[in-house]
Amino acid sequence: MFERILIANRGEIAVRIIRACRELGIVSIVVYSEADANSMHVQLADEAICIGRGPALESYLNIPAIVSAAEIVDAEAIHPGYGFLAENAHFSEVCESCKIKFIGPSPQNIMDMGDKSKAKTIAMEAGVPTIPGSQGIVKDREEAVHIAKELGYPVLIKATAGGGGKGMRIAHTELSLNNAFLTAQAEAEAAFKNPGVYIEKVIEEPRHIEFQILADGYGNVIHLGERDCTVQRKHQKLIEESPSPFIDAKLRTRMGDAAVKLAKKVSYENAGTIEFLMDKNKNFYFMEMNTRIQVEHPVTEEVTGIDLIKQQILIAGGQKIRFHQKDIVVRKHAIEIRVNAEDWEKGFRPSPGIIESFYLPGGKGVRVDTHIYGGYRIPPYYDSMIAKLIFVGRDRKEALNIASRGLEEFKLEGIPTTVPFAKMIIDDTRFRQGEYSTHFVDGILENMGYK
Repeated sequence: MFERILIANRGEIAVRIIRACRELGIVSIVVYSEADANSMHVQLADEAICIGRGPALESYLNIPAIVSAAEIVDAEAIHPGYGFLAENAHFSEVCESCKIKFIGPSPQNIMDMGDKSKAKTIAMEAGVPTIPGSQGIVKDREEAVHIAKELGYPVLIKATAGGGGKGMRIAHTELSLNNAFLTAQAEAEAAFKNPGVYIEKVIEEPRHIEFQILADGYGNVIHLGERDCTVQRKHQKLIEESPSPFIDAKLRTRMGDAAVKLAKKVSYENAGTIEFLMDKNKNFYFMEMNTRIQVEHPVTEEVTGIDLIKQQILIAGGQKIRFHQKDIVVRKHAIEIRVNAEDWEKGFRPSPGIIESFYLPGGKGVRVDTHIYGGYRIPPYYDSMIAKLIFVGRDRKEALNIASRGLEEFKLEGIPTTVPFAKMIIDDTRFRQGEYSTHFVDGILENMGYK
């Protein structure tokens, strides 16, 4: 097992990894930017090394600086967390060439599943249901028009290297398709340096369901059940829960089996997530695979009792998964709410600044993953998420009631956050009754006069 791990990330996920390392008896070393000199992950780690200025390109995305830091401190492995370089195949290759273990999948896994068009082809070969659409990259507008006519409108143009809603456009007519195609290509080129796009049929009233998988280096693959990520705003997840209120045991088995089948098809290793869209008739379709730990991993940990970060480290260290599929039993219900430093009443505008004071919710069934504290200055360079509130109950009703109570307890002065908006969703009758799709939040905002 590793003795020293470098954490190539920041914020709450860096703190989360530090805790796992400490419980495993592993020395944790973090990198940080000048803007993060006073961040909690720097204060909690056993060692810390500055790698550059505030902007991510000069620090957390600076591969030479991170690898040099790992070599200086004699780290045997690097945990990338999520975001930044977590799904960067080149970074994984560099680590490999420098004989530093990348705590994640192989470069080939990252490349295969990071290209969404290729991943879809692999899913089809594995017999996993996929959304009807183009066979690979669409080369020009003429081909796009032809494919759209065959599929029937509306259609979705998606960047093959995309993520987070970037490079995605819906077209309802041939006229709108021309503009949507060019816009998606341009946005994909700007965001990912890859203008490739493909086309899929739009799934009506979709629900977003993902399955957490673990795979070791000995061919063992299991899933740990699903997370429901349907509550989103502009393709950005806001609330996640497990188990999904839309899935029964029979469907869970079918979807879980499909997730495992796909992971085995690519000889996947470490933690990963298979994401599906499910239509109103409960037909499910493969959407993409995330080759990293997810922001929402705590809900799976809370309902299964399995520490996913520790499992990542153990698998990377060459150990076998010590449990079987039959051992995975979900006995609770967990809901995670992302707290962002954003003013939701002003278009979710980021609100960096100083946290004057704050009070976190507590009591039975409450977990908080965060890196903030009173007096902490939120820098303007990074993602606006500042905390994750996880609420756990015996069933969904109890978890929702704990969440409603916990959100009331959350107090933060100095900057606006998305907590009031999250409270509105948690208390919404339609949400509580399960009457919603991925368009639910956008509908609420439109009805309130917000975009």
